[in-house]
Amino acid sequence: MQHRLDYPVFDADNHMYEQADAFTRYLPDEFKQVIRIANVNGRDKVVIKGTISEYIPNPTFSVVAKPGAQEEYFKHGNPEGKSRREILGEPMRSPDAFFRPEPRLKLMDEQGVDRALMWPTLASVLEERLAKDPEATHAIIHGFNRWMHEEWSFNYHDRIFATPVITLPIVDEAIRELDWVAERGAKIILVRPAPVPNLKGYRSFALPEFDPFWAKVQEYDLTVGMHSSDDGMTRYYNQWEGHYDEMLPFVNTTAFQDVQHLMSRGIFDAMCSAVTHGMLSRFPRLRIVPVENGSSWVLPLINALGHSYAKQPKLYQEDPVEVLKRNVWIHPFFEEDPVGLIKTIGTDKVVFGSDYPHPEGLADPVSYADQLRGLPDDDVKRIMGANLAEALKVA
Repeated sequence: MQHRLDYPVFDADNHMYEQADAFTRYLPDEFKQVIRIANVNGRDKVVIKGTISEYIPNPTFSVVAKPGAQEEYFKHGNPEGKSRREILGEPMRSPDAFFRPEPRLKLMDEQGVDRALMWPTLASVLEERLAKDPEATHAIIHGFNRWMHEEWSFNYHDRIFATPVITLPIVDEAIRELDWVAERGAKIILVRPAPVPNLKGYRSFALPEFDPFWAKVQEYDLTVGMHSSDDGMTRYYNQWEGHYDEMLPFVNTTAFQDVQHLMSRGIFDAMCSAVTHGMLSRFPRLRIVPVENGSSWVLPLINALGHSYAKQPKLYQEDPVEVLKRNVWIHPFFEEDPVGLIKTIGTDKVVFGSDYPHPEGLADPVSYADQLRGLPDDDVKRIMGANLAEALKVA
């Protein structure tokens, strides 16, 4: 049964499924061999630099797990020890609404969702696997953004806000891409919450070399989305486990990986860097929205920043906890304790997201409001829509 709410609902976490030519439709000829969809033993696979990726089992999304298939698993655990396949259940054929904005808008009407951020799904495979080829990374991302703009636009009827990707290895190229998406009406950009690769290694996006980019973002007054992705943490996991594999988010994992994932190490480090490397103090008007990263990282980071500031205030330009609260919006998972978090940090910077139509999310997006029982009605309204509208300045 679909819920209905009597106030505007703005979902921070909806997803498109990309069409098969999303990466290649506008790919320059010199990069044609870098990425392609190939049939391997009867199954479509993404091939990047000649290596088959299993990151997304079916990169054409013709058949997918049902929305919300894992909802009970995340809410109540897995006491029966079911396999992942048993939990996911029977798959479904993807409807047009997963691929195109017109039918998606009709589906949102049926769901009672007024507006939504629309994140890509397969695009998160790109940056980590192209870490040693920054030129190709920028070229493929630009082609992908051209595809996204053509298929979805960046602002569809002021209701669906697709999130073009900005990759950062070459700062001048990142600024050029930022100019391109801003000129075409983007309200939000997607920046990977991870160290940025270059030919020498990795470095944080919050270091001063990226200041020209962040200055332009602040000038354009765009919101910065940092959706969960392959953030490179697999390199760290592999060091502990003796593996040399790529990130495979949709297969059974090890206990070590599961615990590390639940600790939200990737987004903890990304937000810690944004604060402690001074990016959010140098650019205090930036609005950062980490999505599908949960909230388990928030209180540990607040505690660590508070202790550090109390003991070493000269390391900071300003109170780091206040910086976090000023610049960063939080998206708690539905299975977490949003009310407990809100009572600690307040209401104004908390947003809801359903992760629709992914199996990890909610089959009925606005049922998220059920997790907010006990809060004042005005607080619920803010979390279910108004806070995100303010973050995007579309109120």
